[in-house]
Amino acid sequence: MTALLAVVVALTVLAPLSSYADTECGKTDAMTGICLVWVEIPGEPGTPGTPGEEGPKGTGSGEACYWDPSKQGLTQPPAGPVPCESDSGYWSNTLNCYVRLMDPQPPAGDPAWQGHEPADGAVYLCYQPQTEIVLYLWSANPPDRAGTGPTPRVVAQQAIATMGLKAVRIGITPEPGDDSIGIVGMPVWMWAKEPDAETVGPTTASASTGGITVTATATLHKVTWSMGDGTKVVCTTAGTPYEPEFGMQASPDCGHTYGTSSAGQDDDKFTVTATSDWVVSWSGAGQTGTIRLNGLTRSARITVGEAQVLVQ
Repeated sequence: MTALLAVVVALTVLAPLSSYADTECGKTDAMTGICLVWVEIPGEPGTPGTPGEEGPKGTGSGEACYWDPSKQGLTQPPAGPVPCESDSGYWSNTLNCYVRLMDPQPPAGDPAWQGHEPADGAVYLCYQPQTEIVLYLWSANPPDRAGTGPTPRVVAQQAIATMGLKAVRIGITPEPGDDSIGIVGMPVWMWAKEPDAETVGPTTASASTGGITVTATATLHKVTWSMGDGTKVVCTTAGTPYEPEFGMQASPDCGHTYGTSSAGQDDDKFTVTATSDWVVSWSGAGQTGTIRLNGLTRSARITVGEAQVLVQ
């Protein structure tokens, strides 16, 4: 429990964002497409939203200590990271100030105690350099120290964990199963079957920890289809579902044509694997960043045969 009492006094600097590692799925549940084990992969500097061969790079670890003017009903100066330590004490995100134990403590009965006894806690100075104000703070326990808490990126990852992101459900012609067979040279269509927020996005979630609230939005960046014949097809859309009236047309955005049959493969079928890569943009604590989530997979097995010609 804490209480504040107003009084007096300078300015602070913003700390830069830094690049950070991205994550890749080390093991995916084959049935659900949910990642079971995430592993860190090296991150590269970049600008969120800047396209490249692999799309936006992961950026922004964020600073654990930040100033939020909205807590004082202000819009200026803008929110942003601050040093976690200063001559005025340590930064508290919750209180939005630098905290220092008042030494010496005021005498019993002083208004700074706000009706409490010295044995019940202590009086601290709460210094807000952005507004040039010092507050007297009574607290039963030392106020939280922001520098020991999570960075905004870590809080963003907590938000991502609640999204339930999955690999796309595979839609493909020919359909998987023993009753369906494709023909060498015929167009194959691939798409995200029954698309939803968890498989193609976009989906948004927020998380709060250590006085930091971060909102993250995940968008499917691409799906890489490994066709089982050594070919990989990269699709930047969810694909177009095949309809019988399309006949022998090729898919307008995500398709393949087999040049060989699946004979000789395991069970005479091609294993088709769809690998989803996501881009997550986050914002919070006056900072922004991008997280790449790569390698969510799901597989299906299809049969492709040679056309037979009957001569009479």
